[in-house]
Amino acid sequence: MTAAAALSHLIVALLSGALIGAERTYHGRAAGMRTYALVCMGSALLLVMMTLPSDWLSTGSRVMYNVDPTRVVQGILTGIGFLGAGVIVRERFSVRGLTTAASIWGTAAIGIVIGSGFLVPGLVATFLTLFILTACKGLEEQITGQHRVRCVVGFAVDAEHDEEWVRALFLQHRFYVIDMSYEKEESSGLIRYDAVMWAHGRRSTGHLARELRATPAVQMFTLAPSRD
Repeated sequence: MTAAAALSHLIVALLSGALIGAERTYHGRAAGMRTYALVCMGSALLLVMMTLPSDWLSTGSRVMYNVDPTRVVQGILTGIGFLGAGVIVRERFSVRGLTTAASIWGTAAIGIVIGSGFLVPGLVATFLTLFILTACKGLEEQITGQHRVRCVVGFAVDAEHDEEWVRALFLQHRFYVIDMSYEKEESSGLIRYDAVMWAHGRRSTGHLARELRATPAVQMFTLAPSRD
């Protein structure tokens, strides 16, 4: 590979990573344009250097090393896996960052493909990644599937409401309980019911919240998305 070809591969990888990173920056994700550009270009750089093993040796050396590109690819993807794991965080009752982690790993794979000299497949993969991150997001939101929430409701110890009342209230708003736990807080004197449940669609959550606010016996409640 000539120096001009190597430079062109690095530039294409840089631009590809920057395009994907721009979409992530626009949506306010932790990993942005600079991160994606560096991941893609760095992956391409290592593969470009694999084509020039003789330049790694000092002048006059008679020893040539057999370089296995698959080991370099394995090392890149393993290292990127640690970077992707760093953007996955648990926020209250849900997990965030899975899509960002997957896109970082995919961007590294794009850099590997471009660095190996396959510019067209690399560019196609770049635009397919952008399509998945943008167009498929709207499609995913239109799919009416199971909407899982976690609901914590607190009553005074002497309140008349019990587990049966709580389950009936959830069922009234078409929430189906998956699991429920109980807790008595000595400091506040509250009985807390902690339920993980699901419903079809997201509108039921708002109706349930209004019902809980209008119930005088409810001392506190929390409604939050629960994604696993």
